[in-house]
Formats: sequence, structure tokens, C-alpha cells
Amino acid sequence: MRARLLSWNVAGRVKRALEQLERVRDSAADIVCLQEVSPATEAFWRRALSAHGWPHVEVGPLAPARAAGRSRLLAALTAARHPLEVLAVAGLPWPERVLATRVEALEIVNVHSPISQRPGLVKVLTHEAVHAHLMAARGPRLVCGDLNTPRKEHSDGRVWTFARTQHGKLRPERGERWDAAELALIKGLEPAGFRDAFRARHGYDVRELSWEWPRWGGGYRLDHLIVSAEVEVDAISYVHAWRKEGLSDHSALIAEVQWPARAPAGIG
Repeated sequence: MRARLLSWNVAGRVKRALEQLERVRDSAADIVCLQEVSPATEAFWRRALSAHGWPHVEVGPLAPARAAGRSRLLAALTAARHPLEVLAVAGLPWPERVLATRVEALEIVNVHSPISQRPGLVKVLTHEAVHAHLMAARGPRLVCGDLNTPRKEHSDGRVWTFARTQHGKLRPERGERWDAAELALIKGLEPAGFRDAFRARHGYDVRELSWEWPRWGGGYRLDHLIVSAEVEVDAISYVHAWRKEGLSDHSALIAEVQWPARAPAGIG
């Protein structure tokens, strides 16, 4: 099976949602993974994507977050041209931020990681839960979205997380568990055959940002595609123009992926 995948943090923007939709539509993606879909934009994205060729739309559950009284609710959304099966991910502190689905035998885990400043170790718990889920699953699978890490990538493949200072020193108030949790999806899946699709194709000498400080430049590559060994990535790139147009504070990621079709019944 083959598909074009688009992953984009749309920043919960209401006034520019129509322009965002135009870019998504023009991308000709088969699978669309959005992050930061807000209560104010959820209905719009459901209707608009369904009307423009993605009839199958799933959104992370916002009801539990509303019931808990949390502010600034943001959900992950996945849309596809073919039917989606929603899969459970155990242990999530904020379930609306992670949406696992399966389409045509490919499992897609769409993630918007909480920022480090959020209380209650929600970032750590989110990464740990997604890592455990992917390690326990089988078959072709990928995780994409805004992982809010790493802080720095080195040309030799080492990465520093936000558990570290700008000089690489481990911050005592965060510690080793935090460091390991942020590495869990970027590096921690490698023993199971996963790889960072962008780095596997372009190497670590290419400096790439997907989020930039608005006033003084510089930033981080926070948006990722991590794929299992069964998934081939024929092309992958960031669309910086949409960010520079002010449509979001994140660049989109577009990739051409392929994976084995589901085995016929009774085989395997």
C-alpha cells in the first residue's frame, strides 16, 4: 500500500482555518494528521475534510478534558480517504492529545505532546504511554506529529532533550526519567527497528527547524515522523512556506510512505 501523509500542527487558529484547509486540500494527501484542533475548530475540520475527499475523520476525545475543567483544550485529528479503525492507547494523562488509528493495515499514532511547562509530568507520561503502546503493537506502524522535542540535534546523531540545559547538562528538577521519556519516541524505539524518517533519508548534517522563535530566529525540529521497519518512506520534507505565511507557528511535514498490504485471511 502507498499513501501521501500530511502532519501539521494547525495552532488552533480559527480566523485562518479556511486558508489552512486550502493548503491541506492542495497537498493531495491521502492521510491527514492535524494537531491543535480546538473545540472552536473541531466541527469545521470535520465538515470541511469530509467534504473535500477525506470522509473518514476521527478526533481525540475532548469530553473528558472538558469534564476535568482543563483550559485550552487541543486535540489530535486524523482523516483518511479509507476507513479508520480507532485503537486504544493506555495510560495517557490527556487522551485527546494522542489518537491511534489503523488504515489499510497501517497503524498511525498522531501525537501532540504537552509542553514541558505543563504540570503533573503530563509530557513524560504521554511519551511513556505512546512508547509502551508502539512497542507492544505489531505490524506496520508510525508515530507522527508535534512531539515537542528535541532541544538540539548533533551531527553524530546525539540529541538533547528539554530535560537538559542549552549546554547539555541534565536539569535536576527534571532528571533522568524526563530525559528518557523525551528520548523514548525519538531514539527509544530504534531497538525495535523504528527510525526517524527525516534523518534516515537526509542525515544529521542537514539543519532543519519546524518551529522558530518569532522574534530572534532559531528554533527546534519538533514535528516528526517515526516509522517501523515495515514502513518505507520514499520522500519526506517540511513545508516551511505555510509557517512563514503565518498560517501556523509550525511547519507541516509531508511524506510518501508505503507498507505491506494486510495478509489475506488464513495466511500468516
